[in-house]
Amino acid sequence: MVMFTEEHEMFRTTVREFVQSEIEPNAEEWEQSGMFPAHELFSSMGKLGLLGVTYDPEYGGGGADVLYSAILGEELGRMSCLGVAMAIAVQTDMATPSLHRFGSPDLKDRYLRPAIAGDAVAAIAVTEPDAGSDVAGLRTRAVRDGDDWIINGTKLYITSGLQADWLCLLARTSDEGGSRGCSQIVVPTGVEGFSVSRKLDKLGMRSSDTAELVFEDVRVPVANTIGVEGRGFQQQMQQFQDERMIAAYQMVGAMEHALERTRAYLGERQAFGRPLLANQHLGYELAELGSEVELLKHFNYAAAEAATRGEDITRFATIAKLRSGRLARRVADVCLQFHGGIGYMEETWTARFFRDTRLWSIGGGADEVMLRTLARMDGYALD
Repeated sequence: MVMFTEEHEMFRTTVREFVQSEIEPNAEEWEQSGMFPAHELFSSMGKLGLLGVTYDPEYGGGGADVLYSAILGEELGRMSCLGVAMAIAVQTDMATPSLHRFGSPDLKDRYLRPAIAGDAVAAIAVTEPDAGSDVAGLRTRAVRDGDDWIINGTKLYITSGLQADWLCLLARTSDEGGSRGCSQIVVPTGVEGFSVSRKLDKLGMRSSDTAELVFEDVRVPVANTIGVEGRGFQQQMQQFQDERMIAAYQMVGAMEHALERTRAYLGERQAFGRPLLANQHLGYELAELGSEVELLKHFNYAAAEAATRGEDITRFATIAKLRSGRLARRVADVCLQFHGGIGYMEETWTARFFRDTRLWSIGGGADEVMLRTLARMDGYALD
């Protein structure tokens, strides 16, 4: 049984109040504009200590246990513009974990510290036009020239790509094929040769910007390499576990909130002379989904506790990512269905929720990749 302390609950209250006061009033405007002011919002979050809750206090982090990340994710998932929740997760759990784990003190001081403070926006640059879930197939190259890397290539589907101050870039730094010979490199976006080629128009998550990035003879110091040169793929695989867990945490909060809102609607909406919730089928369907969300929530907590103990959570993260994405699709579909025609209208939250949640089975490793990973771990597949 997970034991939350009074401090955990105070943190939950802080995050929920922040979402209600600083994000919800702006959600519609950010959805319409296709972007939110990341520097402004992250600065406010940094002041509250929300951007590095588990990170080293030496660099401005909170030094807290991983249950705080679970709470943060759940509460961010309750917002009505999940694109913003995703962009915050990029800052806290997708672009910065490798730098925190493996970065030199100088790199942490120059790039991690301002990211935790909310003074710099970070992005993770892994995916390419021909290398999505197959990370080992990436082609962006960094060639050494003295004390510098010269980088050429393209990155695609990069959240916060238009606003990022620096990137955690995964690039090929040797001629070794597959997963070998890749490195993670901090790339400031203000360097010559870097450009945003286009802003992408997405089905959902419209409140955050997503971009295609181009590197043309971009020169950065070799000292910007995170961790060990040539071990970038392995470091990124570890960073993916943080990404998949924050996604699962967020989905629990999002699904709980969606079921709460749907239950309230069915209790008020009259049909055939009585509230829709009087129809047992509708109540039973919501109860079944709620029970599955509850199971996922406690699975997530077990993962957070294992991570706090320093254990390898690859299996936890893979299962949580797979189950949260698939369950979110079911919850979104049922909530929309139970709202009827009004649920299909853009004026109702269900339409956006239906579009936004669809990404969870794609981003951060598609469902099929999660199944492939599990099948290999359990001996159900041959390499």
